[in-house]
Amino acid sequence: MPSRNGAVHVATTRRTYKGKLYQTHLLRRSYRKNGKVKHQTLGNLSHLPPDLIDTIRRRLRGQPPDEGGQWDIVRTLPHGHVAAVLGSLRGLGVDKILASRPSRERDLAIGMIVARVISPGSKLATARAFKSETAGTSLSLELGIEDVHERELYGALDWLGKRQPRIETKLARRHLADGTLVLYDVSGSYYTGRCSGLVDYGYNRDGKRGVPQIVYGLLCNADGCPIAVEVFQGNTADPKTLGAQIKKVRRRFGIQRVVFVGDRGMITSKRIDQELRDVDGLDWITALRADNIKKLASQKVIEPSLFDDRDLVTVHSPDYPGERLIVCRNPLLADERARKRDELLVATEKVLDQIVAATTREKRRLRGQDKIGLRVGKIVNRFKVGKHFVLDIGEERFSYRRDENKIAQETALDGLYVIRTSVASETMGSEDVVRAYKDLAKVERAFRCFKTMDLKIRPIYHWLDDRIGTHVFLCMMAYYVEWHMRKKLAPILFDDHERAEAERDRKSIVAPAPRSKVAARKDQRKRTDDDEPVHSFRTLLEDLGTLAKNRARIRGSSQAFYVLTQPTVLQARALDLLGVPHAP
Repeated sequence: MPSRNGAVHVATTRRTYKGKLYQTHLLRRSYRKNGKVKHQTLGNLSHLPPDLIDTIRRRLRGQPPDEGGQWDIVRTLPHGHVAAVLGSLRGLGVDKILASRPSRERDLAIGMIVARVISPGSKLATARAFKSETAGTSLSLELGIEDVHERELYGALDWLGKRQPRIETKLARRHLADGTLVLYDVSGSYYTGRCSGLVDYGYNRDGKRGVPQIVYGLLCNADGCPIAVEVFQGNTADPKTLGAQIKKVRRRFGIQRVVFVGDRGMITSKRIDQELRDVDGLDWITALRADNIKKLASQKVIEPSLFDDRDLVTVHSPDYPGERLIVCRNPLLADERARKRDELLVATEKVLDQIVAATTREKRRLRGQDKIGLRVGKIVNRFKVGKHFVLDIGEERFSYRRDENKIAQETALDGLYVIRTSVASETMGSEDVVRAYKDLAKVERAFRCFKTMDLKIRPIYHWLDDRIGTHVFLCMMAYYVEWHMRKKLAPILFDDHERAEAERDRKSIVAPAPRSKVAARKDQRKRTDDDEPVHSFRTLLEDLGTLAKNRARIRGSSQAFYVLTQPTVLQARALDLLGVPHAP
């Protein structure tokens, strides 16, 4: 590039030292002075990529740029979703929570957590995805864990399991405080093997009859952020898991004043009397069962007149000394239960009519009190409303009628539910107690993410008890990252990111939670206010996966480098919300 002061060019020097070749690329200006050629070094370009140095050299010579490029793309790796999840994990400090010092085991554990969010699978499938020749994403490249054998992942899983108590303690210090609310619920997942001692037959929430399962309990803070998880034997009843969680929160986490929130199947009267009552600093929020509500109604503690002009009232009963009973009536729920009960009654009458017809037909008439009773017994409670029928079974006849008194008694309690708590009214108002109990839905949301296409906790491929427990803990850590990502990405997801505004306009805590105006617009238009398509968390990750990291090789040499594709507007927006850099 000639100028009045000389020509600028790229000068390359080479020297060999101890058998190794060293190259230096300098940006120089050449000029004449007193008849001699002088060189002035303007800068050192050695730190730049070789392709950029070559481009600078060509342009300084006045040559046109090579529009076709001087390199070839030899490999393309999906990268955007890796950058999003891994960047979020590091931004949350999860790597430091796992271990303060870098190690191979920590990198492998991070890789398994990120892989569980991006594409959940077995450890064998994850190991194959980390191998350089079969890598499905840029994750192994970003973490420097290429060519991993599955045995290494099992070793890293064991390493993670040993650190679970201290990791949960760190999470508790970050998200729990003295006097806090703790949400606790239990779920289970089926297991098709027979080697584990944890596996047993019990109440199967997955609807897999005849298949054993494991049970796990999840602790969350009031916002639904996961803190700790523990695996129990498959036949463990929900209330029996509660004591271990109380000890964990009060002893290991060091929280002396705590309010446990659990459903009516978790915090039962028996559990309250045996483990919760009269424990200093320990309170609870739960709900009453239907039979207890009927008893209160028979004692005139609950009467329809209480809800003439309100839908929430606090009552007291000598059966629950020192406690508050917050009675709520949701008219929408009452209408729904009445409609559903009527449908089930009609469906039951149809199958009972078939038996009536069988006892009156001309040929092969159904006879005998025992035979008729056996036939009725098989189907009368098929729709769970057999208690509402009065049956008359004879030797050659069968008839039925609805028990209108029982139906009327149940109808009077439609839409009613009672929250039971030991928390003093000075500490927490009635509406806040009801809101805290409804927040158990946040734990249910976590279980849905555990079991469905997000994290796929099942099928469980492990045989050893410790590894099964650590597998569940690994899923919890993956959900911890996903939970925080969802909060930041809410403006471009179907999630309601203006819920606080909607809550301010809510007339009653008993009424269903309203959607904000912004969320309603997203639901209707399927587009954000920026006119970008609204995504679910899973489809957004798939879209981010199209942001690729390309491995390029300079033509005529073995030198290679990586270059990112240009992000779309939506991808840039998502990465900006997560605080993850995305410069190509």
